[in-house]
Amino acid sequence: MKRLLVVCTAILMSCAGTPSQKPSDMQKNAELLVSESQGGADRPGFTVIKNEQEYQKATKASSGLIVAELGKEPSANYPAFLKNKKVILYNLGSFRSGSHTVTTIKSVSVKDNILYVEVPYQESGGMEIQMLSNPWFIFAVPSDYQFTSVELKYSK
Repeated sequence: MKRLLVVCTAILMSCAGTPSQKPSDMQKNAELLVSESQGGADRPGFTVIKNEQEYQKATKASSGLIVAELGKEPSANYPAFLKNKKVILYNLGSFRSGSHTVTTIKSVSVKDNILYVEVPYQESGGMEIQMLSNPWFIFAVPSDYQFTSVELKYSK
């Protein structure tokens, strides 16, 4: 009986020590700033953008890839950098066909130092036209969120 009590106490203590934010607060705190279908990295990953210069560099480098070849200035008007939030650039990786841009963020949550970003699942158009794409998006979460990795969760 003592052993059972010790095991139950250990389980409760391990659960209580896990940092996580309240889901009700998190669902309304994510903000999608930019979403593009081209210009991202070949592999999935994230970067925390620390200041306005990094934000401008990320958006100009990605949006100017095709336009720079035409000799024109990129004309995308992105929202201003949010100083009171943590801004994250997330690269989805490389895809051979279909549309993989993120159009909205349903919710965010932090558990075990992982930021989970829930986005709607979109049916890809199939294999009629194959085009290599490297989609990326920039979003903001409250500055007090503490995480070491980001994972996308697709939901219907």
